[in-house]
Amino acid sequence: MKTSTLFTSTLAVALLASLTPYRASADDSPSPCSSLKRIVAAAPDGFTALSPDDGKGVAQPYGDDAQCSAARGSYQCMWTPHRDAGSSADALQAVAADIASCLPDATHDQNSPGRQHFYLGAPARRTQITLTSAGSGKLRLSVSGK
Repeated sequence: MKTSTLFTSTLAVALLASLTPYRASADDSPSPCSSLKRIVAAAPDGFTALSPDDGKGVAQPYGDDAQCSAARGSYQCMWTPHRDAGSSADALQAVAADIASCLPDATHDQNSPGRQHFYLGAPARRTQITLTSAGSGKLRLSVSGK
């Protein structure tokens, strides 16, 4: 009788687990690639389709306090890198690596410890992507379009 009760209990737990709705986890946050692609795709329209949350996925692997905004002709985010990301220069290099891998058509024309610069597109419709150190351990991502 104890075996039957144990089997029934196990079966009930398995059934309840399969009926429990899926819950989002930290791994469901926007990826840097999807965020970067969305921002770059919005450049020709002047970033009007973007919200402040659209850029946070770029920063999330490296910092939790991203503040993003769209202005006429540009989209900017600023954040403080996590302590485990190393120095601000290390975090800047890591984000630049994300940009290079997520946007393989981008030309990486400046690589320095305090500034990374990429561009996409023909000169008349060029999208500029600039990542810089922004004082007191912060990073700034700026995407602008013509």
